[in-house]
Amino acid sequence: MMNNQEIKSHETRFVPIPSVSMLPERDIDKGPVLEVMHLGIDFGGLTAVDDFSIAIGKTEISGLIGPNGAGKTTVFNMLTNVYEPTRGTIMLNGKTTAGKTTAQVCKMGIARTFQNIRLFSRMSVLDNVKVGFHSNIDTSLFESIIHGGKYKRVEKETTEISMELLKFFNMEGLANAQAGSLPYGAQRRLEIVRALATEPSIILLDEPAAGMNPSETSELMENIRKIRDEFQIAVLLIEHDMNLVMNVCEGIAVLNYGKIIAKGTPSQIQGNPAVIEAYLGRRKDK
Repeated sequence: MMNNQEIKSHETRFVPIPSVSMLPERDIDKGPVLEVMHLGIDFGGLTAVDDFSIAIGKTEISGLIGPNGAGKTTVFNMLTNVYEPTRGTIMLNGKTTAGKTTAQVCKMGIARTFQNIRLFSRMSVLDNVKVGFHSNIDTSLFESIIHGGKYKRVEKETTEISMELLKFFNMEGLANAQAGSLPYGAQRRLEIVRALATEPSIILLDEPAAGMNPSETSELMENIRKIRDEFQIAVLLIEHDMNLVMNVCEGIAVLNYGKIIAKGTPSQIQGNPAVIEAYLGRRKDK
C-alpha cells in the first residue's frame, strides 16, 4: 500500500457542492453524474442501508468500501433499480431514476458488472460485447427477421464498434473465442467491455479484482484509468483490495452496517479511526 506522502501527491482537489457531498474541482462546472440523497432500504423489519448520500463527478473514479456484509452490493442494486429503495432519491445526470426499470436505468446511463461473472459463456467474445448495444439499437422486429438493409447496416456498425472496444483492452484477437473458455482475468475484462457497450455515463464495478493475481490487478488499475480518460465517464467501484482502491480512487466512501461512516480522499480514509475500527475491530484496553 502507498504511504500517506505518496497518496497525497496524486490526490484530487475536491470542492463542496450545494448538497451533502463534494466533487472533483475539474468536474464542478458540470455537476454530478450521480447524486444520491438519504437512500435507504428495509427488508421486513431489517434496515440494510440507511441514510446513504453520495455525489460523483462526471469524470471521477470513486470507491465504496467496507467490511463484508456492510451493504455495498445492496447499494449497487438500488442504484440500478434491481431493488426499489424504501426511501431517498437517486439522480442520474439530473434526472430521477424513481419508477424506472433496470433496463430503463441502464439506458439512462448507468452500467455495472457483478461480483460473480455473468457472461453468456457459450457465445463468442464478440457476441457478448454486441449484446451490450441492444438498448441503443433502433431496428424493428420485422427488419431483424428478414435481415433488411437497415438491420445489416446497424449490425455492421455494431460489429465494428465492438471490435474497437475489444481492441482498446487488447482483446481483439479473442473475438471469436467462446467467452467461457477465457482465463478468469480476461472474463473480468470482457464484462467491463460489455458494460461499456451500453454507452454509460457511469460504470459500477462490483469487486472487479476478485480472484485476480497481482499482475492482473495492476492491469485492471490501468484499465480503470483508461476508461475514465478515454471515455470521459465516471467509475464507482466496490473493492476489498486496498492497494487498488488507494491507488486508483480519488474519493472514497466507507460503509459499515448499512451506514456511511467516513468519506474522503485516500489519505484521509487511511488514517480515519472509525475506518480502522470497522476493518480491524476495537482494540481492548489492557
